[in-house]
Amino acid sequence: MRHTVFELENITHIYPDGTLALQDVSLKVYEKEKVAVLGPNGAGKSTLLMIMDGLIKPTKGTVRFLGEEVKFNDDKFLYEMRKKVGLVFQDSDAALFSSTIWEDVIFGPLHMGLPKEEVIRRGEAALQLLGIEHLKDKPPFQLSEGEKRKAVIASVLSINPEILLLDEPLINLDAATQTMIVNLLESMHKEGKTIVTATHDINVVPLIADRIIVLNKTVIGEGSIEEVFSNVDLMKKANLHPPVITELFVKLKEYGISEPSTKIPLTVNEAINYILKLLNGTSKNVKNGKKEQT
Repeated sequence: MRHTVFELENITHIYPDGTLALQDVSLKVYEKEKVAVLGPNGAGKSTLLMIMDGLIKPTKGTVRFLGEEVKFNDDKFLYEMRKKVGLVFQDSDAALFSSTIWEDVIFGPLHMGLPKEEVIRRGEAALQLLGIEHLKDKPPFQLSEGEKRKAVIASVLSINPEILLLDEPLINLDAATQTMIVNLLESMHKEGKTIVTATHDINVVPLIADRIIVLNKTVIGEGSIEEVFSNVDLMKKANLHPPVITELFVKLKEYGISEPSTKIPLTVNEAINYILKLLNGTSKNVKNGKKEQT
């Protein structure tokens, strides 16, 4: 039986200026899942994550965390909750507020009341994990966008949360940094962490998630990556275009070139493997740009 980490019921949020961010949102996130909240800009993804982190009290609705209703006005409850939940903001500048990266990275452990030795151990381990030990004494404004993003992630990992909420973690990053973060997230998931990533980039979803929740102010669909990406009407309703690979193989099925029961490839390597099978009648595995006969 899967246990729920978050359960949201009929969540609506309206900002003081009258902006409707979310309307009647209901969803569940289960422990040890990799979930992508997919939607266009302005869909309410950032607001949703901040509600899940306890930073924003919704205008209406109920949020449960580990089966218990979130008490948004109870500082003690929120303190205990945030020991288990870490939020990586989309805006790195908003998350880095100290004079040095080191101070930002150890901010969380310090406020958890941990012994000094443990604070230092966690800070150094987080910096090492992101490969930014050499930046510890730098002020945030001297860092590149990729370095800032790594620093923000390190500051969250230093509290060792069970659940990670990430808001567009790969946006505006170079390919090498994106790959490093994707690999890090996969490693943490294998360690048993629950990971929820909000993004509008459909191409990264197969790399960071197993299930998709499609959001456009409200939840308009959810399912496996293949189910969502192959649902052209749903993607249009969300103002999103399916990945080119998905569109190609949906068309191949329509023309009878691939079998209806065939799983739609979600990555370039999966597509290459399937095309080679179609052309040669043989199965080959493609890894890191190299082919291996099986």
